[in-house]
Amino acid sequence: MMTIDATRPDLTLGIIGAGIMGRGIAQVAAEAGITVLLADIRSEVVAEAVAFSADMIRRKAAKGSLTPKDAEAAVGRLRATDAGPDKGYDAFASCHIVIEAVAERLDIKQMVIAELEKVVGDDCILATNTSSLSVTAIAAKARRPERVAGFHFFNPVPLMKLVEVIGGIMTDGRILDALTAIAHRMGHRPVRVSDTPGFLVNHAGRAFATEALRIVSEGIASFADVDRVMVDAAGFRLGPFELLDLTGLDVSHPVIESIYHQYYEEPRYRPVPILTQRLAAGLLGRKTGQGFYTYVDGRAQKPLEPAVPKVDLKSLKIWIGNRHRGASDALRDIVAATGARIETGSRPSDEAIIMLTPFGEDTTTAALNDDLDPTRSVAVDCLFGLDCRRTLMRTPVTRPDIRDAAHALLAASGRPVTVIHDSPGFIAQRIIACIVNIGADIAQQRIATPEDINSAVEIGLSYPRGSLRFGDDLGPRRILGILDACHAFYRDPRYRASPWLKRRALLGMPLTQQDA
Repeated sequence: MMTIDATRPDLTLGIIGAGIMGRGIAQVAAEAGITVLLADIRSEVVAEAVAFSADMIRRKAAKGSLTPKDAEAAVGRLRATDAGPDKGYDAFASCHIVIEAVAERLDIKQMVIAELEKVVGDDCILATNTSSLSVTAIAAKARRPERVAGFHFFNPVPLMKLVEVIGGIMTDGRILDALTAIAHRMGHRPVRVSDTPGFLVNHAGRAFATEALRIVSEGIASFADVDRVMVDAAGFRLGPFELLDLTGLDVSHPVIESIYHQYYEEPRYRPVPILTQRLAAGLLGRKTGQGFYTYVDGRAQKPLEPAVPKVDLKSLKIWIGNRHRGASDALRDIVAATGARIETGSRPSDEAIIMLTPFGEDTTTAALNDDLDPTRSVAVDCLFGLDCRRTLMRTPVTRPDIRDAAHALLAASGRPVTVIHDSPGFIAQRIIACIVNIGADIAQQRIATPEDINSAVEIGLSYPRGSLRFGDDLGPRRILGILDACHAFYRDPRYRASPWLKRRALLGMPLTQQDA
C-alpha cells in the first residue's frame, strides 16, 4: 500500500455526513489548503453545510485571523456533491481520503465503507469519525480493512484542536502516520490511540463524574459542595455536576453506562443509580432548565454556603497531628495567624481541638490510628495547599462545637471553607487519585503514550493538567497512598492501583516516563 503525502497541494478529502461534525471538519480542511467534497443523504444539507463553512471562514477574515485572499481560496475549495446511498459515491473517486461522519450505527457505517470501496482507489484512506463504535468492527466487512482507521474530531471542530487517530486491529501503521500528518496540516493535535471502548478522551474522563457521583451517593457532600471544591481547590473550569448539566444527562448517561459494560463491568467505571433516576425524571440539565441545578435565564441557581460560625478564636486550644509534616506545618501557620493557641506536646490536652491532615484516610481512621479522641477530631485536606478553598472533614461523632470552631479557624483569613462528612480521601483527593489511576492504566494497556494521554486530557477534557501530569505534580507515592487507603477502607476493586502507577511510585519514577 502506498502512503499519502499529507503536504501535497492537490490533496482531496471527501466527507460523508454534512452535519455539525462534517461541516466543522470541512472548514478546517479547506483552510489548510485541502480540497473538500461534501455529501449527505439529504441533498439540501450539503448546500447548507458549504454555505455555513464558507461563512465561518469569511468571519475569520473579518476578524483578521485570515487574509481575505486566503479566505476566498479556502471557500473555493469547498465543493458540494450529489453523492449518496441512492446515487453512489462516484464523485469521491479522486479522493485521497474519505471521512464518514454519519449516524452512530455500525450497520450504516459498514455500508458506507463498502459503497466507497466500489469507487475509490486502493490507496484511498477510509476514516471514521465515530466517537463510540469499534473501528475494528467498522472495518470488519471492508475489502481492505487495513486502510480503515478512526479519525475522531471533537465538537466544535475549529475550536477543539484535538483529533484521535485510532488504529483498528487490521489498520496499517502507514495509514495512521498519514492521518497524523494530515491532522497536523489541519492545525490539530493528533493523539494516537488503539481501538478500545471510549478510545482515549472518553476513557480518560471516566473518573471525574463517576467518583463525584459516588461521593454524593454516600452522603458525604452535596452536588454544589463537590463542584466548589473541584473548581476552587483543584482548578477545574467546571465541577463534575456543572459539566453533566452542560452536556445533558441524555448524552452523558449512555456513554457512562456503555463504557462500563464494554469493559465487562470494570469497577473503576461503575456508575451509581443517581443518574438513572434523574434521567427518568427528565432532569437533563441546562437544556431542560433543571438538572443538578435549576437554571434561570441560563444561570445555575446554587444554594448559598453556610455562614461562618462566630467563635472567639483566641480562646481556642489547637493540637495538630504531625504524621504528614509538610501539611501539618502549613496548617499550623494558618492556625497561628488566627491568634488561637497551638499546643506543642506529643499528645493533645483534654480541651484541645484535634486537627489532622490525612491523605487517603477518613478522619475516623486517622484519629483511631493515632489513638486520638474522635469526638474532638477534624481533618483538613492539604492536597492542593491551603491558599485556596479549604475542605474540613469531621467524624460521625465530632462534637458540633469542635466542628464550628475548626470551621471558623479555617475561614478567618477569608478563604471559603467546605465542611463535609467523613470520607476516605475527602473530595478532591478521591477524584484526582481516580483520574490519575485511570490515566495510568491507559498507559499500562499501551492504549496511548503518556504524552498523548496528557494532551488528550488537557485539550479534549479541558482539565487543568493531564492525568499523568497531575500524578507527577502531586507525587505518585502520594496518589498511590490515597488509592491504597480508599481500597483498604472500602474493599472495593474500584480503587486498586494500576500496575503503571504502583511500579513507578515504588521506583520513584515519573508517571510520564516510558519503560526503558
